[in-house]
Amino acid sequence: MSNNELPSQGLLTDPVRYPSSAAEPVRTKRAFLLILLTLLVPGSAQIVAGDRKIGRIALRVTLGAWLLAVIALVLLFTNRTLLINIITNPAASLLIVLVLAALAVGWLVLFVNTLRLIRPVLLPARMRPAVVIALVLAMVVSSGSLGYAAYLLNVSRNAIGSIFNAGPAIDPVDGRYNFLMMGGDAGADRTGRRPDSLSVLSVDAKSGQTAIISVPRNLQNAQFSEGSPMRQIYPEGYNCGDECLINAINTEVTNEHKDLYPGVADPGAQATLEAVSGTLGITVQAYVLVDMDGFAKLIDAMGGIRIKAGGWVPISGPMVDEANGIHGMPDGWIPAGDQKLDGYHALWYGRSREFVDDYARIARQQCVQQAMLKQLDPATLLAKFEDIANAGTKVVDSNISSSQLGSFVDLAMKAKGTDVKRLTIGPPDFDASFSTVPDFGQIHDRVRKLLASASSESSPAAAADSGLQDAVLQPSSVPGSGLSAAGLPATTPSPSPSSSDFTPVTTTPEGEPITEQMLNQFKREGNEQAIRDLVATNGQCAAL
Repeated sequence: MSNNELPSQGLLTDPVRYPSSAAEPVRTKRAFLLILLTLLVPGSAQIVAGDRKIGRIALRVTLGAWLLAVIALVLLFTNRTLLINIITNPAASLLIVLVLAALAVGWLVLFVNTLRLIRPVLLPARMRPAVVIALVLAMVVSSGSLGYAAYLLNVSRNAIGSIFNAGPAIDPVDGRYNFLMMGGDAGADRTGRRPDSLSVLSVDAKSGQTAIISVPRNLQNAQFSEGSPMRQIYPEGYNCGDECLINAINTEVTNEHKDLYPGVADPGAQATLEAVSGTLGITVQAYVLVDMDGFAKLIDAMGGIRIKAGGWVPISGPMVDEANGIHGMPDGWIPAGDQKLDGYHALWYGRSREFVDDYARIARQQCVQQAMLKQLDPATLLAKFEDIANAGTKVVDSNISSSQLGSFVDLAMKAKGTDVKRLTIGPPDFDASFSTVPDFGQIHDRVRKLLASASSESSPAAAADSGLQDAVLQPSSVPGSGLSAAGLPATTPSPSPSSSDFTPVTTTPEGEPITEQMLNQFKREGNEQAIRDLVATNGQCAAL
């Protein structure tokens, strides 16, 4: 035997590349080793036991993928906004979807090739099922995960395209982004939505500190902002009498004044935004319009929300006396106390105003919003991503540019866990009659102080003056004066929706437990005052 033959013979006895001459335990170990190599370093199994050309190509792709993953990880900690903007950009996200899909298919091909290299016929019969199961599990963990990631990214890409537009980006005004959140019904008998819920979400552009300003739907004489086309028709404000409530602007503009907004996708929503801007004395840059029926689907997709309810809330039956706002027998009740609400019950919890006023409903709506923000954590979002994304396309319409989603998502992540400041243009922060004859100078002053308290640039002097701001921003009364902090007749204040320091009313003054049967019996007897007394605290709410 020549010296030249010795290396060749040694190579043929290599159990990794040539398993035929190896013992059965070695073949089994080899099989699991090749699976592990393909799972951890795709292409390495081919380098050591198969076609080295294929292995080298796969290794180059693997190293390139690792490099991109490291870059993404660095961006996650150094420039999260840029990373999210890349992922949400339509062209970039399509490219990422295609790359992930290609990597998933390539990894799958490598596993199939690894199975051929293993040569199951050489394995002990008792070990073949275990090896095949291990290989399948490794395929699911690796190739399956990449394929699923590509699918989820494509779902989010479609949802973003359906909800957000491709318009220009918006800049913060006075260091804040102000978004008008409108909730309403889009029934078949209506042209345009009637927003029964209006609130401004004001977010500090640096810190994400957030304030919510709720505007009652029955506010009269709303002021349109400078430059609004509606000032041509209502230069002194939306002041045509009792019919000119702020929530009627959407429908009126949609039906009668669309020509004032050429090229605007939703003139009614835009006009409502301008009315809220002028009324509050701030610049509202964008709107999000939520269909209330679809809103229930979104909460169901989240798996429900958890709240602490201060009083019983009716699920109202059909209207029997529209002039006096009297409904028939309730279709059900949401009890006081700790509750987990599905979409249907959460919708009614935020919508119901029977036996109480609009301001109790506004407080509950704020609470539902807070519960959604608080409880939509990354684990819930990932586990229910497809359902949430699909529900979102049915729920939300917006003029927010998709190009800014990265910065806004980043702000939302900063805001999570921070206190949310609140102001309602009505009780408990203003007298109940205020929405009929609003003092806009007073509104502007209160809004200014609210936003100053929710600013990342609040000075130490402002912090030292927090007692004054709290007196202005929180529902409280001046002892012995009969006046609220705003100088208006004092009303019975309700706790802030973010506060949980209240006791749910679950019994009558005599100590008898309140039940659905008791409330329905009062309704059958026509004793609605007794119901009002028992459910008067249903505006109290806290997100759990």
